[in-house]
Amino acid sequence: MFDLNDPDMREIVIDFCDECDALTNELEDCLDKFEDEEEPQNLEQYGQIVDRMMGAAQTLGITDLGQLCKMGKIIGYKSSQCEELELQNVSSGILFDLTDLLKALILELRDPTQKNNINVEAFLGRLKWLGEKLQHIKRSSCSFEGDSDSHEKSDDHIDHLIENFSDKKTD
Repeated sequence: MFDLNDPDMREIVIDFCDECDALTNELEDCLDKFEDEEEPQNLEQYGQIVDRMMGAAQTLGITDLGQLCKMGKIIGYKSSQCEELELQNVSSGILFDLTDLLKALILELRDPTQKNNINVEAFLGRLKWLGEKLQHIKRSSCSFEGDSDSHEKSDDHIDHLIENFSDKKTD
């Protein structure tokens, strides 16, 4: 794991934040397109883009950002498979909030004196509710270490990610 506060790592952290800024703009574009066109592939594209951010965050050991990205990936993919437009619209709204939270975490990473004012607990409650609504979607286009095709495991994984993220944010 890297010490992100190490002065030698500062350039890497700034480059990571710059790349994340560009990716969050792409995420917002996907959601804007979904709102305009109501095409589920925009939600799937969201999942693909946030997956790129997740990989980089995990590589650098930025676990809270990586876990949040993983939740966005799961919700993006699962909601793109949902046939209920109303649930896709709710998913889109939650993904907008998730993107705002990503931006706040990136800002904190870039400048540790910046603290976000986002109500994380309320957001995680809505995310858990959405995970329950999407639990019937078996294909999430996203596999996890040791998982089979069982959708129950990926749903448990969403709950596990929420718990871990919540624990880190309340420390």
